[in-house]
Amino acid sequence: MTRVKGGSVSKTRRRKVLKAAKGYFGSKHRLYKTAQEQVFHSGNYAFRDRKQNKRNFRKLWIVRINAACRENEISYSKFINGLTKAGIAVNRKMLAELAIDNQEGFKSLVQISKDALAGKEYKPVAEVKKSLEVVAAEKKTTTKKSTTKAKKEVAEETTKKTTKTTTTKKSTSKKTTKKED
Repeated sequence: MTRVKGGSVSKTRRRKVLKAAKGYFGSKHRLYKTAQEQVFHSGNYAFRDRKQNKRNFRKLWIVRINAACRENEISYSKFINGLTKAGIAVNRKMLAELAIDNQEGFKSLVQISKDALAGKEYKPVAEVKKSLEVVAAEKKTTTKKSTTKAKKEVAEETTKKTTKTTTTKKSTSKKTTKKED
């Protein structure tokens, strides 16, 4: 049996691993065996940390919201509880952005939360829902009306064009018949 040399295939495989290990400390970027081990571990760490990254950001947002709440004399847990009672669903990322960029808007949310905790009903939520329903209903009717009107106009134009062409054809045919008589 002839000898099969797999040098080029294994060399490219090793190069790929060493390229992935570029920048690692010590022999982990030079030697194939240690580089391969480190690349495997790096993949596991990357997978794990993609999940942890989401947790870390949520922690950061909560810290920012809590700091802004303490400035407005309410704790984070009471603030979030008040927002849920008021029926306001804003995620923590947006609340943290509001706390940093728009402090007046955040103060209004704190006031809504305090009112909801005190037992006052937050009326604009119901009003907003009603107005949204009205707007949605108007959009549905206007789109239906506009599409049906457009279809009718197109149908009328086509019927007008066809009647004009048929009348002109008839008149020409009558003229030819009269000349023949």
